[in-house]
Amino acid sequence: MRMRVLVTGGAGYIGSVVTEELVKDGHEAVVYDSLYKGHRAAVVSGAKLIEGDLMDVERMRAALSENRIEAVIHMAADSLVGESVEKPAKYYRNNTVAGLRLLDAMIAEGVLRLVFSSTAAVYGEPEKQPIEESDTTNPTNPYGETKLAFERALGWYERAYTLRYASLRYFNAAGATKLCGEWHDPETHLIPIVLQAAAGRRAHVEVYGDDYLTRDGTCVRDYIHVVDLARAHILALGILDKGSRIYNLGCGGEGYSVNEVIETARAVTSRDIQIRMGARRAGDPAVLIASSDRIKSELGWQPAMQDLKVIIESAWHWMQGHPDGYKE
Repeated sequence: MRMRVLVTGGAGYIGSVVTEELVKDGHEAVVYDSLYKGHRAAVVSGAKLIEGDLMDVERMRAALSENRIEAVIHMAADSLVGESVEKPAKYYRNNTVAGLRLLDAMIAEGVLRLVFSSTAAVYGEPEKQPIEESDTTNPTNPYGETKLAFERALGWYERAYTLRYASLRYFNAAGATKLCGEWHDPETHLIPIVLQAAAGRRAHVEVYGDDYLTRDGTCVRDYIHVVDLARAHILALGILDKGSRIYNLGCGGEGYSVNEVIETARAVTSRDIQIRMGARRAGDPAVLIASSDRIKSELGWQPAMQDLKVIIESAWHWMQGHPDGYKE
């Protein structure tokens, strides 16, 4: 079923790919983005861009009504764990309060379908791996806490206003399409950092600890191709009339270690990548992997580009074609 979908944060990394996939599927996509982190050039042809802030309820209401929006995919958020500890007010304002303003606008305009880009950080430091949706949520930083606060609000909005939502919890999006890739300033994600080192744009990659109880001593994490994540968001749109759900999105298997990411990047790029071994970072668990069994069984989601080499190759090709990122 084709829908008219508004994507908040659709000029950002994951949001731009979600928008690209919506357009490919024949949906009418409207991007709502303040562009304070997003890029105008990341909004794909065929999608409409409305520059606006989530805190501006009247502008959001107009965007919903004038474009006859039927569903919202909510991607807009701040997502740096360290920054959230230093600036919790910013994260509560942008992730929780602004999210509630979005819900207010949606309820006022009768838009009652929402797919929420959440995070596996809501679980904190889990007691077991892989993490399942039924596991205890216990965030260890304001980023995870503010995402969980919004998730909890969704439950109450469902009861009071018959809002239907799907909340997707995941860790690390990676990779790129031909059009859209990852470009942050500063960059904090491992794969683009490693590729920047391969491209000579940084001297080395800092590795935080090699004495964890993992197969090579470095931390193990989920990495999912951004297109596979986008497909999950679009699949979730199709089940909202049946009720609300929470889904994890994980890579499955054993995840990938920091050393494995670096070695794969060396093979893909044929470049020497220097590393500098540092101390462990406080609060870094040895392993974080989310189980995706529920969304696979209920929605038939099957990651098509899960191989780490495929993920890194796509990111490297995009970086080579966009050495200056999004020129604007």
